[in-house]
Amino acid sequence: IESHFKEIMITLGLDLTDDSLRGTPKRVAKMYIEEIFSGLNPANEPQVALFENKFGYKEMLVEKNILFYSNCEHHFVPIVGKVHVAYFSSGKVIGLSKINRLVHYYARRPQVQERLTRQIATGLQEALQTRDVAVMVDAAHLCVSMRGVQDHGGSTVTSAYHGLFEQESVRNEFLKYLEIGKNAG
Repeated sequence: IESHFKEIMITLGLDLTDDSLRGTPKRVAKMYIEEIFSGLNPANEPQVALFENKFGYKEMLVEKNILFYSNCEHHFVPIVGKVHVAYFSSGKVIGLSKINRLVHYYARRPQVQERLTRQIATGLQEALQTRDVAVMVDAAHLCVSMRGVQDHGGSTVTSAYHGLFEQESVRNEFLKYLEIGKNAG
């Protein structure tokens, strides 16, 4: 990555003797491997521990506004958005930070939003040992706002509804929770 990025910089006419640019190829390579595309390494998949649902919580659990950064696989520019998830316990509960880690794991790779949505839903179903999972992703694609039509302010919404969330009433309850607090502050 380092040598190829150096060639890109040279092709763009950048002066690699400049002290500000000299280390850029190495920094970019490190950032790609350790951060931005770390979700490509299966060793980075978060380990999820479940806990007994001792308090017998049977209602929907919603975790919303999980901020994520990804990269469009078509142009390698950022996708920035929020993920909202919900599930019904199958007798086990998950630490809330693990949901965030799972979202980030799938986001940290070249992506399309539709696949990201499905990967998060499937990952949650496997981790939670339940089919009853909902995922909504709302994201801005810089490949749209930085290039091409240069649309400023638009976003794309994708969703996945499984198990109980396939029922309209349950899905609507989830969507209602996403509205709560939306205009607060």
